[in-house]
Amino acid sequence: MSINTTHYSLVFGHDAVLPMEITVRSMRITRQNELTHLDYQDAMFAELDEIDEARMAALNSIVVQKQKVSEIYNKRIKAKSFAIGDLVWKVILPIGIKDPYLGKWSPNWDGPFLISEVFDGNAYKLMDISGNEHTRSINDKFLKLYKPSMNELAYSHKIFRYACMHVSKG
Repeated sequence: MSINTTHYSLVFGHDAVLPMEITVRSMRITRQNELTHLDYQDAMFAELDEIDEARMAALNSIVVQKQKVSEIYNKRIKAKSFAIGDLVWKVILPIGIKDPYLGKWSPNWDGPFLISEVFDGNAYKLMDISGNEHTRSINDKFLKLYKPSMNELAYSHKIFRYACMHVSKG
């Protein structure tokens, strides 16, 4: 979207006059010199009105452009939301701090934690598996859903089968 005006006129209220235009006597300068004082004053006020309209058009085009960029960016964003009782991983904060012993193989995520409370603005209160509730809430951008590994599923399945066998015998 074009606003059909120069940046200079948006800032200073009228177009810049180059020294070359004065020495060569461009059409714009010649027309300006032929005006009476009152006509020149009226022309300047009309130009100021046009500049206000051009500034509004420029502002509107910026708003439209920012909305388009926002829509394109938000297409790639996946909204995360968790419910009370969900198991989540929490990023180890501050990001980039590594265990001196493990170096680059340090874990980036800690957990799992249980969501104990949900707040507005995608903030959550976490609780350890042992039941200790964290004092501070955390934003959802520092959380991800906990998905148990195959080993954890197999282990929990064995425990479940073992418990079922002992319950049915007893």
